[in-house]
This record gives sequence, C-alpha cells and structure tokens, in this order.
Amino acid sequence: MGSDNQHWRAPEQRNQPEDEPEIAPKPASDEDARWRPHRPSEAPVKQKAEPKPVERDDETAAPWRPPEQRRPAAPEPAVREPAPAKPIEGERWQAPPKDTVPLEQSFVAERAARQRAAVWVDRSDRPVPILDPIVATEGLARDYPMGETIVHALKPVEFQIGRGALVAVHGRSGSGKTTMLNLIGALDRPSAGRVWIDGEEVTSLHERELVSLRRYKIGFIFQTFGLIPILTAAENVEVPLRLAQVDVAERDERVRVLLELVGLGERARHRPHELSGGEQQRVAIARALANSPRLLIADEPTGQLDSGTGRTIMTLIRALVKSEGVTAIVATHDPLLIDLADRIIELRDGEIIADSAVG
Repeated sequence: MGSDNQHWRAPEQRNQPEDEPEIAPKPASDEDARWRPHRPSEAPVKQKAEPKPVERDDETAAPWRPPEQRRPAAPEPAVREPAPAKPIEGERWQAPPKDTVPLEQSFVAERAARQRAAVWVDRSDRPVPILDPIVATEGLARDYPMGETIVHALKPVEFQIGRGALVAVHGRSGSGKTTMLNLIGALDRPSAGRVWIDGEEVTSLHERELVSLRRYKIGFIFQTFGLIPILTAAENVEVPLRLAQVDVAERDERVRVLLELVGLGERARHRPHELSGGEQQRVAIARALANSPRLLIADEPTGQLDSGTGRTIMTLIRALVKSEGVTAIVATHDPLLIDLADRIIELRDGEIIADSAVG
C-alpha cells in the first residue's frame, strides 16, 4: 500500500470532507459487534438457545413438553352444595330471610303457587311455629252496651284452629259470626278473654303492633268487596304491597301472579265498575293475598253473589288454601258452600253449639 493512500476510516467517516476534523473512532469492545472488522471467510455462527431447565416440585414430576404436545388439564370436579337439612319433627321451622328467597322474573302461576306452598314468606323474620295452632282463643267474649241493657254478642268461647285448613263458621244473622271474626282479626278488642294469632297474644298488643299484624299476617275479604273505585284491578291488589314498601319489580310481579291465580290476568287494567260481582270479589281475594298472609278471614264473601258464582268463589278459596299455604276462616250461612270446608263451627246466640271436622 503506497504512502499517498488515504488512511483507513470508519464507514461513517468516509463521506466527510477532508477539511473537517477527524472523528476518533469508537474503540471496539467484545460486546459491540458493529465495530469488529468484517471477515468474509468467517460467517457468524448462531448459537442455539438452550432450553431452560424445568423446575420440578419433586422427583415424580412429569418431563417438560412443548405446548402443542401437552394434554389439556382435566376439569376440576364441581363442588356440590349440601342439600338443606329437613326440619326434624317437633322442631320449630325458621323462616328464611327475604333475600334468600329470590323472586324469579318469569314463571307461571302454578309454579308460584308451588313455591308459596313450600315456603311461607315472613317479612317480620320471626320463627314460624308450624306445630302450634294458627288461632287459639280462651274465654273470648264481646259485650255491647245498648242503653240500660248489655247485649252479649259473643259469649265466652274457646277453640283452636290448625294450619292449612278451611274452616266454615255458619249460623243465622245475629248469631255472632262477624263479631268473632273481628276479634280474631284484631279489628275489635274483646270484653273478656284472650286471642293468639300465630303464637302471639293479640289482646295484649298496642295499636301500632296491631297494624303490623294485620298488614303482614292477616288478609281480609269483605262481603262488599271494598275495592277503591278509581283504581284498576292491578292497582287495588298493589295497595297492600305499597303500604309494606315492597320493591317495585317484586310488587309488579306479585300483582301479576295473583291476578293469574284468580283468573283475572287479562282484566288487570279494568276498574271495578267494568267488572262483574264475581270478578270484583276475585280482585278482593287477590288483594287479601298480596302480602302473603298466614291467616285469611272472609266475612260472607259470597253474600252478594248468585249461588253459582258463590260456589266458584268458595272453590277458589279452597284451592288457594292448598296452594298458598294459608288458613282460611269463612263466615257463611249458605249450606251449599259449607260442604267445601274442612271444619265446621256453628254459632247460635253467641255460643258455639257444634264444632266438627269434615272427614
């Protein structure tokens, strides 16, 4: 190589003019291959990456395999929740909290009836003494002063009514049927004696506690229907649910189910004057069942209906007793309707003269 040849320069320095100062080349290092001179005879050798050792928990661990050769892991067995324990005979049943009994958004009326027959809704979260009678009286009496005389509307009576039964109370007008029902339903206070409803003494409760009792545990069906004329059938059924401050979604679903149970699903938007007498009484029955009561009291519910419609209403009440799990006490003087009852109590002049179960 001649002495007049230019000295060797790095590639990035070759295009610089001669008058610019030289840039000192960066010293090469073992880690920087860019500054190594290229030798055609020596091709870069790529080193194969050694597989990382597989950490084993123990000596029996399976050897490492590529992902495409691995078998999918077997699914873990589903853990089954233990079935709820059945109540032991003689043990008091504890009502579940409200949030553990969800109300499904879509179901037919029959399914709702079966669900209600299995679980009694208790918004007071108190135990349900299913082995105790739903109604019990002791020396129950009611007197009304009339001038200088005292009318003994109901003389001391004692009886017990079990759960899930249809009881018919019959007798002539003035025999004391309405007076006895009013005392049982906490609409009136007795002159003497005591009344127990669902294991709770009613006669010792204050007015505020009586309101709560009538709102959640007792449903009333009156002879004159008692519907609000400016409200539709659905809105009349909705009134007890509004008083109980039930959630809107649950309220609407409950109204729909009850109207289907009484056969008025298509008449929900009709007002009372647009319904027949039998249909109005069905709306009253649905309203009485709105808050899932344990006791249903009906004071001559068929008094203003013809015999055919009256028998239909009594048949409906009997079916609801079985499906909704309630106890019904019905006052009536119609012998044709008494045959549908499980138990018959006969009153005369304020006294019980007969009390028999229908086999």
